[in-house]
Amino acid sequence: MPAEPPIRFDTDADGIGTLTLNRPEQLNAFDLNMIDAWRAALERAEVDDRVKVIVVTGAGRGFCAGGDFEEMAKFSELDSLERKNFLYRHVHLIALAIERMEKPIIAAINGPARGAGCDMALMCDLRLMAQSATLAESYINIGLIAGDGGAWFLPRLIGSARALELLWTGRVVAAEEAERIGMVNRVVPDAELMNATRELARSIAAKPQQAVRFFRRAVYQSQSIALSTHLDMVSSHMAVLEDTPEHRAGIAAFRGRSRGAK
Repeated sequence: MPAEPPIRFDTDADGIGTLTLNRPEQLNAFDLNMIDAWRAALERAEVDDRVKVIVVTGAGRGFCAGGDFEEMAKFSELDSLERKNFLYRHVHLIALAIERMEKPIIAAINGPARGAGCDMALMCDLRLMAQSATLAESYINIGLIAGDGGAWFLPRLIGSARALELLWTGRVVAAEEAERIGMVNRVVPDAELMNATRELARSIAAKPQQAVRFFRRAVYQSQSIALSTHLDMVSSHMAVLEDTPEHRAGIAAFRGRSRGAK
């Protein structure tokens, strides 16, 4: 019987691509094969015209427990440059693939997300969290720092002071607090997580897709540019979008409703 793939990716009729981390016995802790398959799945989804929105979740009872300890133990046999290159040539490629992505990515946090697993959820655009799930920036507990961008993503979501508290203490954040401080968009009952996530994904997939993607660019690029540069950029986006069939159809529908209301 063939081994289960470390990543499953399925696309439904609504254009929702679901990327499932698939090492449930290890709480989806990642090894090298999973990392490379994760990155490859994201890259395929980016160029697949059927995929409009991507959902990332975990198989079984965990989202992602971070790095697999058996594989991490092998790092002691490597020199410092080899350890750096493992991150640079593998783990970091997920963060960079997500940064390049034009399509929305939603994390459905179905269980514990620890260390790099927490950071992988933070890389996504939106996060829905099961009531029983937990998050933790647990690196400090083993004398490490976030090597995959967690110290970049977390302060942008919750501010520097709150981020440093979580990074310095490594304490576990329950769902209610995660929602209150802005680590996640919404908390839902465990049994409703995937339905709620897919409902949100479908609502975005039903919108004009070029506008959805331009919004993603505008929001993230605006975090590192001046207002004048942002306004120059979005004026170009607006000019392009006004030529799209979706915009013209939307204007025609609005005019039809306006005439009908008279």
